[in-house]
Amino acid sequence: MKWIRACVMAICLLVVGLAGCSYLFYPRAGDYLEQAKGPTGADTIINLTAMLEASAKAAGGENYQSGLDDLHNQFHALHDGMCGVTKKQASTPTYAKAVTINKELWVIVKRLWKNRKDQALREAHLDLFTKRLQELRETIQTLKG
Repeated sequence: MKWIRACVMAICLLVVGLAGCSYLFYPRAGDYLEQAKGPTGADTIINLTAMLEASAKAAGGENYQSGLDDLHNQFHALHDGMCGVTKKQASTPTYAKAVTINKELWVIVKRLWKNRKDQALREAHLDLFTKRLQELRETIQTLKG
């Protein structure tokens, strides 16, 4: 009986390890990444920032849950999309700045999710998120050239 439990646990860990958690917990992230696909990795990131901006706007009202769900999935798509730049682009200080902004966005999203039911806090975090998202877009535009 113990070996069956161990095998099931090992299979679960293998599936999570190979497929990545985002496919289990954020199943629409892949769809959003595909929708945002541009001719280059930088274009894909720029397209995702536009999608995220629209979702942030939708998450500000009273019916916020759908917008937040989209934002959450799109944000995971952005995380995956950040790997789509060329090696040459990834080695630049501009990309390093983009990575830093992306990490700051993670902090904002975590606080946003934690305070999503408080409209004033939600809107404050959405405003901050949108400003940093615009900075990310500008940075990626610079990276793109």
